[in-house]
Amino acid sequence: MARVTVAALQDMKRAGHKIVGVVLYDFPTAQIADRAGVDMVSVGDSIGATLWGQSTETEVTIEELLLACKAVRRGVKRALVSCDVPQGPVSSGVEAATAAAIRLAQEGGADMVKVLGAPEVVRSITRAGVAVFAEFHGDHGNPEQLVAAAKRLEEAGAAVLDFRHSGPVAGAAVAKAVSIPVMGGLGGGPWLDGRVRLAHTAIGYGAKWLDSKTETYVNTAKLSLQAFAELVDDVRSGRQIKGG
Repeated sequence: MARVTVAALQDMKRAGHKIVGVVLYDFPTAQIADRAGVDMVSVGDSIGATLWGQSTETEVTIEELLLACKAVRRGVKRALVSCDVPQGPVSSGVEAATAAAIRLAQEGGADMVKVLGAPEVVRSITRAGVAVFAEFHGDHGNPEQLVAAAKRLEEAGAAVLDFRHSGPVAGAAVAKAVSIPVMGGLGGGPWLDGRVRLAHTAIGYGAKWLDSKTETYVNTAKLSLQAFAELVDDVRSGRQIKGG
């Protein structure tokens, strides 16, 4: 089974094959997503808010992301692994961001790092030998400005773009204007070269899905609530619990 590489993602764009990415943070979910055939798994700094109840995504440290990145790396055999560079090092400057990216690649096993930063940050990380998944946002300009921003990131060495809040007009324009894959999570759509979806959203995992009417692929929260309720009932009723 051939491993997905950055070059393979770029080949997929040229061939018109949509790229599938999933944001996740743990070994068992990585195993399942990899077996399902996703092309890329992204270990996001959203782990703090999604899993640990932190109020923002900026609280996550490089040490915490390294722990998650290593776990995901162990769970993946085929998909490309991308890990976020936390905003702490990025805010501290190019040197700190580059050092964090190198750690994620060397210690965490990341094939690529995602960074929300200026072209000079992308250029420095790329020159250090680490592939960059460069994030930028569609709410920061008109289509012409966004195309120009995407080209600057490509020229700086970005391997893939994460275009947030792209919309069908700017998204399609950017995807056409650059030779590297343009992915999108929030506000993305079929006008991009691929999509990135948070695993917890795709499977409806989390307390918010207990009462949510939003459509997703499965509602794991409701199934888990039912399972835990049955476990409680079995134990309190003196019955053997399922699974031993």
